[in-house]
Amino acid sequence: MHIAEDQQAQILQAIQEAELKTSGEIRVHIESHCEGHPVQRAQVLFFDLGMHQTDLQNGVLVYLAVKDRKFAILGDKGIDANVPAEFWETIRDEMRPFLAKQEIGFGLSHGVRRIGEVLATVFPYQKDDLNELTDELSFGA
Repeated sequence: MHIAEDQQAQILQAIQEAELKTSGEIRVHIESHCEGHPVQRAQVLFFDLGMHQTDLQNGVLVYLAVKDRKFAILGDKGIDANVPAEFWETIRDEMRPFLAKQEIGFGLSHGVRRIGEVLATVFPYQKDDLNELTDELSFGA
């Protein structure tokens, strides 16, 4: 799975900027193919990446299967209990046009920034906040 380095840097910067405003943890996982439903794949990855282990249950995974053109956004229990039901769908709808045009860096960065804006209101950044999960992008086959 290859995403251009400048796109990876753009996404990583969006994650780091978003996490300066929130105690929430945002990860992006990119792979080529997704067999089955992308939300189910994101659920597996969420646990594989240890995202369920944050103190406030405020991790978010943005998942993209590039070649299959599937993606999902999955938030932990702490977030789902504090955001409107249509929250994830709204952000997915905003990302979709960019991803459809293969503007992967811009589409994922936009989604990450929007997630960060909302998380900042529900889980504001704390002075003693620890970065519980790496900001680095993860890649599958």
